[in-house]
Amino acid sequence: MKYEQGKYLKEFNRFYRELDQIYHELAVRLGMSDSAFVILYAIMELGEGCLQKDIAAWCSLSRQTVNSSIQNLKAQGCLFLDSGKGREKEIFLTEEGKRLVKEKIFPVMEMEQSVFEEMSPRECREMLKLMGKYVGKLRKKAEEC
Repeated sequence: MKYEQGKYLKEFNRFYRELDQIYHELAVRLGMSDSAFVILYAIMELGEGCLQKDIAAWCSLSRQTVNSSIQNLKAQGCLFLDSGKGREKEIFLTEEGKRLVKEKIFPVMEMEQSVFEEMSPRECREMLKLMGKYVGKLRKKAEEC
């Protein structure tokens, strides 16, 4: 059985896989797993005190993957958990975690920001507009399946 992709879908998928590969290679060069990298990145985006479920939703990872990675980061002395509402646990960086983020995550965030700054505001708006449109249409069709 063979499916013939349209040229736009084929090119979009190539870009998607290339982006994924770039972030994987960054994580490897930084000596981190993909999930540890994205979880520390998410904590910087969401703020300390966020919940595992928030990270899972933000990263599009399963709660089980997030929990496993958080336990590993906790064992490495990078994170600690504190009681939140009910059974929820809020996530915080230790001093080691803050050092790790400063040395490894912030430089990646700065690199990403510099790429946007190399593009014109119009190019940035157009790219985000089109990605938003694609994601919205894909989500709607996925919900209809």
